[in-house]
Amino acid sequence: MSERRPVIGITTYAQEASWGVWKLPAALIPLDYVDAVERAGGRPVLIPPSETGVEETLETLDAIVFSGGADVDPRLYGAEPHPETDVPQTRRDAGELALLRGALERDMPVLAVCRGFQLLNVARGGDLIQHLPEAVGHDEHRRVPGEFAVHPVEVEAGTRLASIVGVRADVTSHHHQALGRVGEGLVEVAWAADGTLEAVEDPERRFVVGVQWHPEAGEDAVLFEALVKEARAYREARRS
Repeated sequence: MSERRPVIGITTYAQEASWGVWKLPAALIPLDYVDAVERAGGRPVLIPPSETGVEETLETLDAIVFSGGADVDPRLYGAEPHPETDVPQTRRDAGELALLRGALERDMPVLAVCRGFQLLNVARGGDLIQHLPEAVGHDEHRRVPGEFAVHPVEVEAGTRLASIVGVRADVTSHHHQALGRVGEGLVEVAWAADGTLEAVEDPERRFVVGVQWHPEAGEDAVLFEALVKEARAYREARRS
């Protein structure tokens, strides 16, 4: 019998979508996330946003990916919305915050991507720069709407992230917001050339890594491989 694959949850968008003749509210995710988890040896399971059943959901998982998507509601970090900030997705924000806090309490492996990276910071009491071009003077982080930009990041040597991707990596991103005040327990570990913070980690946890970029859309599969490896260790630790 083959070894049971770790079960990796992936949070979903919750918004209107079109397919075939239908246009309906949907819970969906870009297939790149699913493919990245499967290639890394995990079994992906999509997790729609809900504030109920959080413990039951986490009990079935060995790790979780907090995916990208719409901006986090600024009111969650005590700010008024900027004109460029997305309309709040209250259901998704509330459901994912509950799920994230539960995962952190269990010391479950977490990979937070783009919006998920920003949500992680907000959950730890940090805040966000709501429109990055006003801070850095350009819009190179989302050059063309609907297309990813590729740019280098510098990673702090000796960090968990550096042990996975190295001290320099070319990453794939598309965002107009960024981390401002960094949340409690999170350590800054990677930056773009313009100084934008690109990654954080929690050195006190088994595996909590947040990246501003989209590893599922680029060529840095090593982040998913590291997550699946930690998911196996988490599963074994729960059994013992």
